[in-house]
Amino acid sequence: MSQCVLVPLLVCLSCFQGDSSDYELLTHQLSDPEIKDAQIISWLQEFRGCVTQLTKDYEQLIYTLLRVPWLGRSQAVVEEYLVFLGNLVSAQTVYLRACLHMVVSHFTPKRVTFCEGGVDISDSDDEDETLPRSFDQCHQALQVITRYVPSTSRFLMPILQENFPFVQKSSRALECYVHNLLRVTTYIPSIRRDVLEVIIGKMLKLDVSASRSDIEEAEENVVPSQRTEEGLFDMDEDLSADLPSRSSVMAHPVADRLDTLMAVLMAYIKDVCHVNDCLHVERTKDLYRDLLSVFDKLILPTHASSHVQYTLFYLCSFRVALAEAFLDHLWKILQNPSQPAVLRQAAAGYLGSFLARAKFIPVLTVRACLDLLLSWLHRYIDSQDSSGRQACCDISLHGPFYSACQAVFYTLIFRHRAMLEGNMKTGLEYLQSLNLERVVMCQLNPLKVCLPSVTSMFAAITRKYQVVFCYTVIERNNRHVLPVVRSSAGGDSVTTNTNPLDSCFPFDPYLLKRSGQLMEPLYQVWEELADTELLLTTSGQQGSREDEDDFLSGDTPQAEGIVGMTPSSYDSALRSPSDVGSPPLVFQRP
Repeated sequence: MSQCVLVPLLVCLSCFQGDSSDYELLTHQLSDPEIKDAQIISWLQEFRGCVTQLTKDYEQLIYTLLRVPWLGRSQAVVEEYLVFLGNLVSAQTVYLRACLHMVVSHFTPKRVTFCEGGVDISDSDDEDETLPRSFDQCHQALQVITRYVPSTSRFLMPILQENFPFVQKSSRALECYVHNLLRVTTYIPSIRRDVLEVIIGKMLKLDVSASRSDIEEAEENVVPSQRTEEGLFDMDEDLSADLPSRSSVMAHPVADRLDTLMAVLMAYIKDVCHVNDCLHVERTKDLYRDLLSVFDKLILPTHASSHVQYTLFYLCSFRVALAEAFLDHLWKILQNPSQPAVLRQAAAGYLGSFLARAKFIPVLTVRACLDLLLSWLHRYIDSQDSSGRQACCDISLHGPFYSACQAVFYTLIFRHRAMLEGNMKTGLEYLQSLNLERVVMCQLNPLKVCLPSVTSMFAAITRKYQVVFCYTVIERNNRHVLPVVRSSAGGDSVTTNTNPLDSCFPFDPYLLKRSGQLMEPLYQVWEELADTELLLTTSGQQGSREDEDDFLSGDTPQAEGIVGMTPSSYDSALRSPSDVGSPPLVFQRP
């Protein structure tokens, strides 16, 4: 390379309107990929001296400067470039967006990775160890810009969203970008809710495109020796606390991307909420509010999501009061007649699934929730009885009622043993006080529309403890369901429910491997009792389901995505550790 000739900058700028040869020489020197550190520093100092003259007329020159490879160079170059950026955006705000675009464009690795024989191969010899340093310098630049232009956040958010990698990009690109977006929220907290909304929105697209059956099938067909991989890069300490090791990779490529992002997001949640390994109440409450807003807007209306909702599950595990606040929020949606019925039904599904699966929810809170749900169900039945009209089994009219019934049944299936432990007599008296028989026998006939596996297991458990006898109703319902013969394919006739409840169990078993390590100690798996299996067998249900976490067989019905809802406020306050396990006022039994 020929030695660069330093042309006085002011001369170049004056030549811009006339003979532009010197100006073109300058842009050529700046765009030289082999430009030296000393040359960059000299030019940056020249530009700093006349930054007030760099109006929009010189935007091509500025764009060339913004493409100068400053990341990863000597500390002197980085410091000089940061000073130049600060001077530029303060003197010429017209270039603010361009500077932000330049910084955000470096949030993902520049190397290109392609797949060959099922193995990711990079076309670059760059080492992963250089990435954290480059990311540090990007965030230094962004903080400098924010310091000089306080309104930066208003312009930054659209750029962050625009530059988000396509969801089919590699796990590496997505991981780096999400890592950097979350890091931005640590020094620009005003955009955290918007950033979480963008990230979770992208993750939901991954989640709904990888069905549970597809993930399970891919894992069954995998060769174990081919599923190990080391981490792509060491995350900063502020994001890497207790992050599960990357000991394995999901066989399903979309699930693997989602697993990577879930691990990053959960590490961020833990880090935000803890200071020196101690829960920071105010920071936790603030993050809960942000996540709950995103839950209302994106997660709750997304019916086919299997994993993203576990972000709230994980956050609520930090303290019982958080779990109770989440249950309270779901309850308010369920019993609010002004909410769309489909959202009320989804809230009921979340209630039942959360109560059933979260180990960290104490029995006292479970009982308080059941009291609320049963009281509401009885009032609903009263309103139907007093109307003078013949109640009919119609989900389009009574969807929230049926979803609430299924939430109660599902919760009792999983938590009845915990209620009966210690004092069987007191536990049975409590179950009898719920008056489940009235719910089962009412004209609305919830056993007819609830998922058959839930109905069967609930019937077996309640008969075992002589709380309510469901089989008379089940047999009557079966006689009214006509068999449909699969004449085109042959085979046996099958009974179909012509009025199916759009069942939702959002906390079904977590399938992602790496992030799933955080879920294992918090999650209640299904433990089938031998005597319950016997009862199922005598009632005509399959009695043996080996190696299944859940008693649910087959996929639950799927629904189309629905529009978001207005975020609700978080009214419940976190209480001191001495109050752990006590229900909030809204859960007190009347």
